[in-house]
Amino acid sequence: MKLYIKNMVCNRCIMVVKSELEKLGYKPLSVELGEAEIERELSKEEKQRLTNVLQGLGFDLIDDRKSRLIERIKNLIIELVHEKDSQLKTSLSDYLTTHLHHDYHYLSNLFSEVEGTTIEKFFINQKIEKVKELLVYDELSLSEISHRMNYSSVAYLSSQFKRVTGLTPSHFRNIKTLKRKPLDEV
Repeated sequence: MKLYIKNMVCNRCIMVVKSELEKLGYKPLSVELGEAEIERELSKEEKQRLTNVLQGLGFDLIDDRKSRLIERIKNLIIELVHEKDSQLKTSLSDYLTTHLHHDYHYLSNLFSEVEGTTIEKFFINQKIEKVKELLVYDELSLSEISHRMNYSSVAYLSSQFKRVTGLTPSHFRNIKTLKRKPLDEV
């Protein structure tokens, strides 16, 4: 049985969910960003018990098809930005269409309707959070960060960063007191 889980956005989340499924005796076959697969179907009572446990940890079990699709869009973007360093070989729309087997206009309209923002803005916000992380670590130059995050130029990265945060990347790097946001709050 496939389970879809909201707010499961990092490797630590995967470990926590896997551990809780094991504690409850559900034998996870696989646990990935936003989803887990267990050996058997759950009764209504078991599903409610699992929902309560997950909610206590900041996660939600997703039952409806549209919410699952929105969560899959978010997880694909988070994985792309934070684990694959935004190295798209195609456009974001083609990437999502290929992975989700839905027309991009449908995905875009659904996402905007439910989330109140566009897929593109969500993608940009994720990229900016990753840039913040890289700036705080202070191991890469702005040029290296720009290249790593697949920006066409340092100037474009800087203007987008300033538009989203109100600060230049250099100023952000210098003050370092601004806290980064957890991925599920971006």
